[in-house]
Order: sequence, then C-alpha cells, then structure tokens
Amino acid sequence: MVNPEEILEFWLNEVGPSRWYGGGEELDTEIRNRFEDVLNEAKGGACGLWLTYPIGTLAFIILTDQLPRNMYRDNGQAFDTDRSARAASKIAITRDWDLKIPEPARQFFYMPLLHSENLIDQDRAVRLFCTRMPDTGEANLLHAKVHREIIRRFGRFPYRNAALGRDNTQPEQEFLENGSYGSVLEEIKSKEAASAA
Repeated sequence: MVNPEEILEFWLNEVGPSRWYGGGEELDTEIRNRFEDVLNEAKGGACGLWLTYPIGTLAFIILTDQLPRNMYRDNGQAFDTDRSARAASKIAITRDWDLKIPEPARQFFYMPLLHSENLIDQDRAVRLFCTRMPDTGEANLLHAKVHREIIRRFGRFPYRNAALGRDNTQPEQEFLENGSYGSVLEEIKSKEAASAA
C-alpha cells in the first residue's frame, strides 16, 4: 500500500507548484496509474491512521481532494471523496496542524473548503488564505475570492454540472458561455485594482 510520505514526495516535489494546477493528460494518467488503488482503499476506510498526525492528514487530503481531480478529470468521480477531504481539512485546521506544514504546501489543507459548494466553507477558505498564508497565499486568496463569488451567485459551481449530470439554469448557461471562471476572475481583479488606486 502507498504510504503518506510517497504521496507527499510525489505531489510536493515530483509534481511541484508548476504543475499543481496545470494538469494535462500525461500527468492525469500517471496519477491514475500510481494512486487509484490507494484512493479506492481510502474510500473503504483503509487510511484512517493517516488522520492521526499532521503530515498523514495532509497526504490524505491531497489523495482525496487533489488527485481525483486529475485522475477523473471531467468526470463526476472527481468529486466522490470531497466530503472526506473536507472533514479531514476541518479537523486538521481545528488542531492547528496546518500551521505545522510550511507554505506553500499548507494551502492543501484549505483546498477542500475552496472546492466546497457551501458559502460558509468558502468564507472560511478566504479567511484562511488571508490569515494563515502570509508569504505565498496572495494568488490563492484571489482564487478563493473567485470561488466564493461563484458560490454566492449560483450556490454551486456551474462548470461541474455536466460531469455531475446536473442541468444548467439559464443564468448558469450564460455564465458558462461568457467566460465562466475567467470572467469572474477578471471582475475581481478589476475591482481590487480600482479600490487600490
């Protein structure tokens, strides 16, 4: 069975910041080949001991939040373990385990909240990036604000609808046809630039 240290070595060092959010078919295939079995084991409860210490919890969160988004890109399975990742994230943050992990790896404790379709989680993600990642969190904070704004408007992420078999509402369809995530990103960047001027 894959251990937490292998997941952290792969994600933090082999993949690294330059590819964390870039993806691509080659990386997706490698992740699926290397980690799909342990993800399935985690779904069955086999990784429970990982949740008893900080780096184990970080590895569990990466396994259940980040890796499925690569393994199952554009497929509803990408979100199957979001609830487990979110629960692990909240427990770790309550215990301040996130603060035992240096930036930028610390951000992965907060990603399950950023991926939540719940506005309370979104508000918390924004606060965490603002207060607990002072050195490297600026870009993450911007994206956290974009995620939160999309949830404020729609109550869910419209760009997941197809993968999850959800019908788009008319406003969601217009959002998807008119820039989607990028349009909200530009809106927030423009507002922040104007307020800073």
